[in-house]
Amino acid sequence: MAIKLSNRIRMVKPSPTLTLSAKAKEMKDSGIDVINFGVGEPDFNTPDYIKSAAHKALDGNFTRYTANAGIIELRKAIAAKLERDNGIKYEPKQILVSPGAKASIINILIAACDAGDQVLMASPYWVSYPYQAMLANAEPVYVPTTLEDSYKINAATLAKVIADSPNAKVLILNSPGNPTGGVYTRAELEAIADLCIKHNILVISDEIYERLVYDGVKHISIASVRPEMINQTVVINGVSKAYAMTGWRLGYAAGPAEIIAAAGRVQEHATSCVNSITQKACVTALNEEDDSIEAMRKEFEKRRDFLYEELMKNPGLKCFKPQGAFYIMPDISSYLQNNKLGITDADKFCEVLLEKYHVALVAGGSFGLEGSVRFSYANSMQNLIEGAKRFAAFLKELS
Repeated sequence: MAIKLSNRIRMVKPSPTLTLSAKAKEMKDSGIDVINFGVGEPDFNTPDYIKSAAHKALDGNFTRYTANAGIIELRKAIAAKLERDNGIKYEPKQILVSPGAKASIINILIAACDAGDQVLMASPYWVSYPYQAMLANAEPVYVPTTLEDSYKINAATLAKVIADSPNAKVLILNSPGNPTGGVYTRAELEAIADLCIKHNILVISDEIYERLVYDGVKHISIASVRPEMINQTVVINGVSKAYAMTGWRLGYAAGPAEIIAAAGRVQEHATSCVNSITQKACVTALNEEDDSIEAMRKEFEKRRDFLYEELMKNPGLKCFKPQGAFYIMPDISSYLQNNKLGITDADKFCEVLLEKYHVALVAGGSFGLEGSVRFSYANSMQNLIEGAKRFAAFLKELS
């Protein structure tokens, strides 16, 4: 019997970052020296103080189901973190712990959206946002941005998009941003917040990279910039990036009690609770943070500085210096015109770069930005040095 897939799932494409990582791993397993700049994952080990807490929970047989929303001590720790670091106050009942920030976002979208609703997002965007909107039966709508604006949403442009989007219900805002590393200022957030208040648009504020900011830049949550926004924002965060805990799978949503409860009902019938050991470890991660977290941030800043300087040595390459996360997204369009290999798009550029120079990058089209590529500098300095050298050699071959 032939199984007919749903129209909804037929619109959803595989994650290009996961596909690329699988190809790079396959080449590496065959003995090829591949440098993978495609994966958005810290290369550091989870700090020992967090692992010790997990061992303690396991030895104490804390291995059963927990409350769907997460153990109360973790939700209290998250609430304390949000008040301490972000100046926003939530009760534990306003927090839903989920198996990763990705799950947090789709839980909220399913709870918030009906068929025909529109979900606004900056372009370029993280690859999963449009598909998450589609899976929630909503329509993704893109807000164009420019390199000159550090690929951040400009309030004037957002106003035009809202005017053209009669069913706009949600805005997904990502700061610090993936794939570009842009960080919104307070003034930028205030202008966006004013529009969302005026048009009654719910903001899903993805703040998973909040701890990874550089040059003295401070992360600000949009939920904190206007009194009304605390009731019109769902803050998304987690431990994967800042605490090097990607495989532990824990994210959370904090927001108005009604939508958090609704998202909890989605989770009850989808994944249920996050695994119990991870939850205990995350209580310790948040409450007993040591200097290893800041040490990782400093190392990312050092890597960013090196890679940015190396990339800017290539004539014709355009790029802004990211202020957060661990990505750089150079514009390679000048190398896609009349080059010696006949390459005319970023997909082919990345394909040939991987085949000939064994460097894996993600083409910008996956993020809604043609003519660009994304580097993740969540990699060793040794790989950054060698990878930048190979990349420059490829550009020279094209010229």
